[in-house]
Amino acid sequence: MSAIVLLAGCGAAHGTTPKVPADRPAAHPYHPTTSAAPTPSPAAGAPTPPPNGTPTAQAAVYGRRVGALFSHDTSGTHFCTASTVDSPNRNLIITAAHCLHGGKDSDYTSDLVFVPGYRDGKAPYGIWKVRTQLVDTRWANSSDEDLDVGFAVLEPLNGKNIADVVGANTLAIDAGFSNVVRVTGYPMQSDRPITCVNSTSKEDTYQLRFDCNGYFPGTSGSPWLTGYDPNTRVGKVVGVIGGRDEGGEEDDVSYSSYFDEDVKHLYDEAVRESVPK
Repeated sequence: MSAIVLLAGCGAAHGTTPKVPADRPAAHPYHPTTSAAPTPSPAAGAPTPPPNGTPTAQAAVYGRRVGALFSHDTSGTHFCTASTVDSPNRNLIITAAHCLHGGKDSDYTSDLVFVPGYRDGKAPYGIWKVRTQLVDTRWANSSDEDLDVGFAVLEPLNGKNIADVVGANTLAIDAGFSNVVRVTGYPMQSDRPITCVNSTSKEDTYQLRFDCNGYFPGTSGSPWLTGYDPNTRVGKVVGVIGGRDEGGEEDDVSYSSYFDEDVKHLYDEAVRESVPK
């Protein structure tokens, strides 16, 4: 059974982030990019097939369950991505652990907010304050890349919880290493999200791999959704960009820690912490 550490802030992330220690290298080098034209939505009810070769992420034309993480408010730079995840109290998000805590010999940043559906400087579904963060102590103490997953409890906004406003994806545990997934995230250099569909593969015992060009700094924590329904726009989260090299050292290869019983235990702890106070 894993050990858990509860935090109240955010630390190192996928690229240049607030309060990153000088000796922590950026996971993805920063490269400018231009977004390609968005892919038309698939026919109703039809699953999106994986492409041939390595695709390139395109501009996401919709999405409200995925959002950007900021310190304090939207006046600064968004530095990570997160998404809602279903829970009894309807107030949880999932992201990479390194978006919540910098790992060994690091610290965390307080006053963290989640902005679902963020686009062009606007917060169409509100700015949600983070109440509590949870990461495994093996990440916090030794930067264990096999446990680069974290959850956060959000405070209510205008009397409602986040899933009541934008809905939530579900968490999938032990879903296997080969799944067709849709990955949506927020590069730091853009105020619009990108998305890509491809198959995952096994990189290591506790690591998944996803090949797609364009996942620059800021996309850490981006959810890997399998079984995505184009009608409800809901899927099962089988990974988040993180894990090996905090998500990968190249913008065309991304990684995720494998979601096993340790992640389920962390989720269960997050559910217990999410009880309204």
